[in-house]
Amino acid sequence: MSVIRCRRALAALTAALGLMGGLVGCAGEPTRLPLESTRAEALQRLGPPTATYALPDGGERLQYSRGPAGFEVNNVDLDRSGKVLSIRQELDEGLFGNTIRPGTWRVPDVLLTYGRPYEISRVTSFNGDVWTWRYKWHNTIRLLYIYVDPRGVVDHYNVGDDLRFEQLTR
Repeated sequence: MSVIRCRRALAALTAALGLMGGLVGCAGEPTRLPLESTRAEALQRLGPPTATYALPDGGERLQYSRGPAGFEVNNVDLDRSGKVLSIRQELDEGLFGNTIRPGTWRVPDVLLTYGRPYEISRVTSFNGDVWTWRYKWHNTIRLLYIYVDPRGVVDHYNVGDDLRFEQLTR
């Protein structure tokens, strides 16, 4: 690919991501929602969630994913009465080791925490699916890979750099 075509492709991609970021930004910033807000207040400020999940304690999770092209998944947890208990941006490399439970987690646990992945693929070195999310770590675009075996159990996870953008600029 010629340098000019690469630059045009990168410019088009940058413009598309900027437009998508602007549209997502209209919904509000979950981390700015005050604790103890009501469910109605959360929905008014943040808009409709990308997913909702029942929590084991009778509460509810409102999940705001900026995927597949974005880098954040914010979980807003509500108690039984519908008050905001916690808000957490899950795609944080510092949390993965304390959050992901290989051998214990199943697909519903992965979805509850991270939502739908950026992509699901397969590799020859693993008998199962590899679920991938994009995130930023110190302004570097990274990838979280969760390996799900044929029974739907998380086998392990891995992280790595997203080299796709780097290849466009060469």
